[in-house]
Amino acid sequence: VDVKLPDGTVDGEKIRLRGQGHPGEHGGGTGDAIVEVRLARHALFTPSDDDLKLELPITLYEAVLGEKVRVPTLDGAVNLTITPKAAGGKTMRLKGKGLPNKNGGRGDLLVTPRIVLPEEDDEELATLMRAWKELRPYRPRGPEFG
Repeated sequence: VDVKLPDGTVDGEKIRLRGQGHPGEHGGGTGDAIVEVRLARHALFTPSDDDLKLELPITLYEAVLGEKVRVPTLDGAVNLTITPKAAGGKTMRLKGKGLPNKNGGRGDLLVTPRIVLPEEDDEELATLMRAWKELRPYRPRGPEFG
């Protein structure tokens, strides 16, 4: 049976399919089928009500200098401007790029940049970071971290 899910359907919601169940006993009418919706995990997006969350991998230089980055959405990729000195963990909102809702609107896509360093050892980057640590030390964590 093909089932068309109404906009705004959420995980765990039950949908009644009238007349799609088993025939009744002793000549009774056909019953209803009850379908419980379970959302499959997506490789990129995590639903949160009608919003979608996306962790966006960015390079260290994109975080420091800022750059336009292609971001996937349900409707196709869009350009998102990463502002200079973008803090990893700061969430940006793309309005109307989330899931359809029951009111006919759409939620938002909440994009959180995550800085990803190169996998291979980079002695030049390590040297730069050692020099930077000596010249420009800073504390990203407050006193509550000890």
